[in-house]
Amino acid sequence: MTDRRKIVFQGELGANSHMACRDAYPDYEAVPCHTFEDCFAALESGAADLGMIPVENSVAGRVADIHHLLPQSSLHIIGEYFLPIRFQLVAPRGAKIENLKTVQSHVMALGQCRKIIRELGLRPIVGADTAGSARQIAEAGDMTAAALAPEMAAEAYGLDILRRDVEDAAHNTTRFLILSPERREAAHSGQSTITTFIFRVRNVPAALYKALGGFATNGVNMTKLESYQLEGQFFASMFYADVEGHPEDPSVALALEELAFFCAELKILGVYRANPFREKIREPDANRALRPSPQV
Repeated sequence: MTDRRKIVFQGELGANSHMACRDAYPDYEAVPCHTFEDCFAALESGAADLGMIPVENSVAGRVADIHHLLPQSSLHIIGEYFLPIRFQLVAPRGAKIENLKTVQSHVMALGQCRKIIRELGLRPIVGADTAGSARQIAEAGDMTAAALAPEMAAEAYGLDILRRDVEDAAHNTTRFLILSPERREAAHSGQSTITTFIFRVRNVPAALYKALGGFATNGVNMTKLESYQLEGQFFASMFYADVEGHPEDPSVALALEELAFFCAELKILGVYRANPFREKIREPDANRALRPSPQV
């Protein structure tokens, strides 16, 4: 038993989500969950304090499940974390790289490490996830079988790292949302802030165009806009958006007010500090830095 606060993640011990928990909240007990639904349930029941949930990857794109689960939950976004993804070629202790025949991992990981697989002539095997694949080859003890997994998984399951950082794309990064059952909006203090919300426009001509016009006319930078269908209906779309700024900024307040006029539904999911990693991935020709929210 432990009195430490808990942070849940989807996957097995040693997964990238586990690494994000350890890096961002080292004082919390990281608790693995089988599915995203299990993570949300643990948070909503009070069994966990925070959740570290991946929302998008720079190579693989968005994590679709989250866009459907988050709006239906009572949870709030209180922060974000960016984790550069690094894959290690791991195998049972004593294995030699020249003797390897197969490599197992999540299908996305296999697709992101094609060069090393081709170079070594390995047969790829699709596993449920990266850390789980590491656990399975550790249990099997086959000296010809390797896995692609995070370094933390190699440590957790006693595996040797035969080749480090074998991912094809050095920019491979996953963005996580930090979820809480409690609403904790960032104060309007002048620090760089992200506001995340969902909305559904009214079924009238040019509604989306008109709804988004307020962000352009008020100079609010929208960093993300994605749509997804509601309950299998082709004509009803929900939109998920991130903007730079705080709802108490005059420009953001005016843009949200104009958006609400054309919406059948509008819900703010979180107001939180922008992670410093955003400056590293900002386009070099951007004509401005991420402006802090002005004081009122």
